[in-house]
Amino acid sequence: MDAGFRQMNGNLERKGSLTSSYLEEPLNKTGVVSCIFSLKQEVGALVKALRLFEEKGINLTHIESRPSRNNKEEYEFFISVDQASSNALDEVVDGLRTQITGQVHELSRNKQKDTVPWFPNDIQDLDRFANQILSYGSELDSDHPGFTDPMYRARRKEFADIAYNYRHGQVIPRVEYTAEEKATWGTVFRELKTLYATHACHEHNRVFPLLEKYCGYHEDNIPQLEDISHYLQTCTGFRLRPVAGLLSSRDFLAGLAFRVFHSTQYIRHSSKPMYTPEPDICHELLGHVPLFADPGFAQFSQV
Repeated sequence: MDAGFRQMNGNLERKGSLTSSYLEEPLNKTGVVSCIFSLKQEVGALVKALRLFEEKGINLTHIESRPSRNNKEEYEFFISVDQASSNALDEVVDGLRTQITGQVHELSRNKQKDTVPWFPNDIQDLDRFANQILSYGSELDSDHPGFTDPMYRARRKEFADIAYNYRHGQVIPRVEYTAEEKATWGTVFRELKTLYATHACHEHNRVFPLLEKYCGYHEDNIPQLEDISHYLQTCTGFRLRPVAGLLSSRDFLAGLAFRVFHSTQYIRHSSKPMYTPEPDICHELLGHVPLFADPGFAQFSQV
């Protein structure tokens, strides 16, 4: 269960009526159906809403929450259910309409096996799945180098919150990196620079000095996503978007279709600067990003 939901769980004993919208995504490759609904802060609303799922025997595979950006008195809840529960979900939607005060609005529904799965038609549609990460984010697996480091875990949550609250068109929040984080970046930066000449492709080696000149790529400075995103847009139309963790291949490629690269802002644990179990800002900015400034590679990546 998402850390943000656990944090809010106690507060949500005071929630109330459902007033916003219901969203059901078509089945994806793993057969998961997802929906979003909003609740006001009144007594017992979350319990009442979840009881509808329980009564229909629906298995919730994921649930998370966040404050609504449209109404400060509401919280939005994202849930996923397994494929076997998709039919029963129809009855829950009806129950939400009749038993909880407010309106329910269905955006899409997968009724037939040959229905085309939902996909983004506009760059703003990326907001709909950008937070549906597969792993990590503000939580860490037990074998992660930072799992037993409470300060690192708290820091990761700060980065996750930035990504969770970001929407297309906003300025990417700047991060004040700590001396320890900059030292970790510097270790990786110096090592890779010794390898680029013999191991990186021509396009990468042509672009990298430009990133040093215009985007703050230095061994003692971690570049800001907003600065890099602006530079990429002038080169190839690509842009960066903060993400809290690993996306599914389908969602990651959907971003590339709009020339958007989802990039993390957090950095690997300082105890193992040459290792990371998941993409971090070293992986993104030193590995992927340089080639998005190359027109040929950018075109290849989009199509």
